[in-house]
Amino acid sequence: MEPNAEIRRLLDLMPASGRMLTKIVSKPEQAKVIDATFPLPWNSERPIYINFDLWRRLTKPQRDLLLLRTVGWLTGVKWFKPDIYQAVAIAGLLGGFVESAQADAVGVVVAGGLTTVAMLRIWRTNRSQQTELNADEAAIRVAQRRGYSEAEAAEHLLSAIEGVAKIEKRSGLDFTELIRSQNLRTIAGLSSVRVPEDLDK
Repeated sequence: MEPNAEIRRLLDLMPASGRMLTKIVSKPEQAKVIDATFPLPWNSERPIYINFDLWRRLTKPQRDLLLLRTVGWLTGVKWFKPDIYQAVAIAGLLGGFVESAQADAVGVVVAGGLTTVAMLRIWRTNRSQQTELNADEAAIRVAQRRGYSEAEAAEHLLSAIEGVAKIEKRSGLDFTELIRSQNLRTIAGLSSVRVPEDLDK
């Protein structure tokens, strides 16, 4: 597999939002098949690192769904969207500036604490298992626009999760991967057991 040719193919596969926000980088020294670091608010570009020596061991449909899933996860992380926690964080920051200008130490501490609590909540929401499930479902939606059926896409992503664990010589799937796998089995029609809706509550 020629990495540059595969990168061009994967870029064509991505939705437009993914092409604008992410960048595929060949990283042959990494132990993982595909990896992406959690995007922080100041990161303008969100790189996806692929070890193409390991990547080639997956089937083309598995590679497609794995890439779309990673793109879905990266583009699904939202630091700035209108909700109560973003409003509290902004209010806390503004309050901190006002209180520091007035040299009110207690006010600065309260505003700083408010901002910290809100930012931690935003962080937790973006790192939740529901976010992982949403990324899988986003990948399946894009795959359907690329010619896969919903059930096929779910099966390919499910087999990709299992295939990656074997390629990386892991003893098994972690808890989040098990939850994702069960959700994908349900989508693919392989299981009637649904993942609880209040998973992250």
